[in-house]
Amino acid sequence: MSNPTLDAAIEKLGEQFAKRNWKYLDVPAGSPMEKSYAWPGPPEENIMICVHKGPDIQEMFHRQDFFFFNFAYSGDYGALSYKYDNYITIHENECYIGQPFAGYALSAHSEKDIIIIGILIQKETFFRVFLPVLSADTKLFHFFLDPQTNEYSEEFIHLRFDDSCCIRTLLEMMVIEYANPQEDTQAILQPMVLTLLMMVARQYKRSIPVPKDERLSDKIVRYMGEHSDVVTLKDISKHFSYHPNYISTLLHREIGKSFSEILLEQRMERAAFLLKGTNLSVEEIASMLGYSNSSNFYKAFREYYHQSPREFSK
Repeated sequence: MSNPTLDAAIEKLGEQFAKRNWKYLDVPAGSPMEKSYAWPGPPEENIMICVHKGPDIQEMFHRQDFFFFNFAYSGDYGALSYKYDNYITIHENECYIGQPFAGYALSAHSEKDIIIIGILIQKETFFRVFLPVLSADTKLFHFFLDPQTNEYSEEFIHLRFDDSCCIRTLLEMMVIEYANPQEDTQAILQPMVLTLLMMVARQYKRSIPVPKDERLSDKIVRYMGEHSDVVTLKDISKHFSYHPNYISTLLHREIGKSFSEILLEQRMERAAFLLKGTNLSVEEIASMLGYSNSSNFYKAFREYYHQSPREFSK
């Protein structure tokens, strides 16, 4: 069923995308970053919605200084990743998620129009607003932070959603909002993007198979990693239906560490990534990791790494 408002918004953003002047970062010629796109929108915008509409797309290989989420709304397109010269096809209702500075190029040719909806997010906004909600999944956490500590990690996520209806509706709402901007458009887009990324996290988790013979102790450690900001031994006991004493004994026997030692290790690993990879304050990181105040975090960090968080981040 046709939606004139949506159709007009797609046309408008498609025309804007075709005319957009993509600027490169100001770096020395010959540098690996030479073909890196700078943020293409107004500096006061933290989120951009882009639409490609047309039968052909052929990008030059490039990098970019922001996070992006590309969704195949209509038709299929190809993406060449620098890593392993990896060419993949993103089919309709699938997405391709890229990190800052991960190299790629889009390519497609079709007799019909291909529509790609792209969500672009400035790095600092991503770290402050969206990462805290997405950090429960350890692999996803590392994916989003890795390019900050390893500038050319070259990773990407390719996902197909089990139920694309909600994703499509959400993206359509974003397209209409961005094509008809109001004073509060950025504020309206932020919870929409957060919902989108939470759905991405859910689908990403579903896409990773869990070993059938996984030990209970490994399940407990994985559960701790997914809830490291709030988890307690009592929570684990309730979730797995075992007495706390049994869980403590099991972790000691099979992992060789206590519950507290495992939790501290998980929190400190994340703290190191956040300190090295973001400009978040110590107070923000402490809160994100589940510490009631920054003093407790500061003390735990110094005891674990034998230096203060600020010394570590330099």
